[in-house]
Amino acid sequence: MRCINFDKEFERYVSEWMKTHAKEYKNYDEMEAAMPEVYEQFLDTPVNWLAGAKPGEYFQQFDNAKQLVNWMEDYFKQRIPVPDMLLNRIAELGQAAEEGLMALLKKETAKQDIRMAAITLLREIESTAPLEYYIGLQAIREEGEDELADNALESLASMGEKAVDAMRKALPLASPNGQEAMLTLLADYPGDENVFQTALSLFRSRRDSLAVLADCLRRLGDERALPPLMALAASEETPYLDYIELRCAIEGLGAEAPERNFDAEDPAYEAMRNMQ
Repeated sequence: MRCINFDKEFERYVSEWMKTHAKEYKNYDEMEAAMPEVYEQFLDTPVNWLAGAKPGEYFQQFDNAKQLVNWMEDYFKQRIPVPDMLLNRIAELGQAAEEGLMALLKKETAKQDIRMAAITLLREIESTAPLEYYIGLQAIREEGEDELADNALESLASMGEKAVDAMRKALPLASPNGQEAMLTLLADYPGDENVFQTALSLFRSRRDSLAVLADCLRRLGDERALPPLMALAASEETPYLDYIELRCAIEGLGAEAPERNFDAEDPAYEAMRNMQ
């Protein structure tokens, strides 16, 4: 299928529009504010480069979901901006697009932006087919940013309780980074002993993630987390910002945090005091 650059065609449309309408606006900011309306006009205008079709309706004539997913992949491969209208059409076809999107997601030789698009579309059609695959991405997380796993985690969050049992099962064998990622979701489903013990263990060992893990313990709602939370909050080695996170967790569990005195040697405390 031919990959038409809709963005470039819109630029041409805007250029012609500006020649006709520039005098109607006082400055560039006013013209820029009119762009959403101009874009809607562009989408609703029949054009020769689409054989008389309207850009906003062009992809509606195609019903083969697999063909559309392949077309999207071609856009990425040719580095032509993928039209929103194509993505919207794939999402409209719903479950019919699931198989093609799953194949694209699991295609490890594909570039990340293609796989990211597949995850986003699978989430839009509310597919649970990639549940285990998404959990696998969490389980092997390493240090540093992982946009693919982050997008998959967002999809797991959107699945709600459907993803809980599978995440609980995968938790013991996941990497520490994967455990932390899944705990940010599992903390909303308290009552599982293994989840609580994993959160407590990570809290004790991962000081760089103190805020995230303290919040997980708060949401899990188990008062057994109070002693380590209180101990760290009371420690003179705990800086101000970390103390604030610990205090929120402690108070969320129904207790009162130990009082601490901070001074100018703590830059975060000094900055906050100067803002008051």
